[in-house]
Amino acid sequence: MFLSGFVSVIGRPNVGKSTLINHFMGQKVMIVSDKPQTTRNKVQAVLTTATAQVIFIDTPGIHRPRHQLGDYMVKTALDTLKEVDLLLFMVEANAPPGSGDRYIAGLLQEIKTPVFLVLNKIDLAPPFFQEELLPLYQQLVGYKKYFPLSALSGQSTDLLMDSILQELPQGPLYFPEEMLTDRPQNFLISEIIREKILCRTREEIPHSVAVEIMDMRVGEEKECGRGILNIGAVIYVEKDSQKKIVIGKKGSMLKEIGTEARQELEELLGTKIFLDLWVKVKKDWRRKDNILRQLGYQ
Repeated sequence: MFLSGFVSVIGRPNVGKSTLINHFMGQKVMIVSDKPQTTRNKVQAVLTTATAQVIFIDTPGIHRPRHQLGDYMVKTALDTLKEVDLLLFMVEANAPPGSGDRYIAGLLQEIKTPVFLVLNKIDLAPPFFQEELLPLYQQLVGYKKYFPLSALSGQSTDLLMDSILQELPQGPLYFPEEMLTDRPQNFLISEIIREKILCRTREEIPHSVAVEIMDMRVGEEKECGRGILNIGAVIYVEKDSQKKIVIGKKGSMLKEIGTEARQELEELLGTKIFLDLWVKVKKDWRRKDNILRQLGYQ
């Protein structure tokens, strides 16, 4: 009997959703950073074993939107609630339910999809804290099972995976066995570039940045018998002041971003890469529907 199904991971921004999925996949499929709202799109990660296929859906953190991009992100997350076989509601084990947690819990009360409560970051929580949190969340959402764990270290994640498999229905192989994600290669490349920007900038910069792949082709120049992959990408910001920060003094910031992104992409794609980055200003791009569509936020 082969099991297969879709599992959506939802929660507030920066609660650890992408980290958990990457741990289950055994490799990096989703970009991660310590900045809220790192995930902007719905991304499916496909885990295939001899007996099951689990399609994990990483969603943007549910928050109060302040612009069209925020509206898109929240709608993307909410649209998955009724499309899956199981919901993992991830919260922080070291903090009481906040307004965002309560809002999500209210949404979950309106659907029939089974819910597992995932208490992440138990390594940061006092021993007694879990006993206080569970009754609160039981009142808020009425979860089917709960799982205290650490997505970062992998502590107690095996118990969650076992229960996920028990919850899946009998089903087909939805994706080819070798497939890891439903997203095209240029999306993954743009996300890795954006991740390096997130890790190196602060304040308003991480939220104001978008990356678009403009060119990707194999050049005639050879390295170890293979053509070098030439990638041209544009980094969009909303203000001239942000452009200066991303470029840095004498181009130092942009060079560091490009070097880190290129090294990870070479490891991911298994080929030598020439990465050419440009920074351009698109004023208030997060508030303009036509630009959001151009950048893939549809």
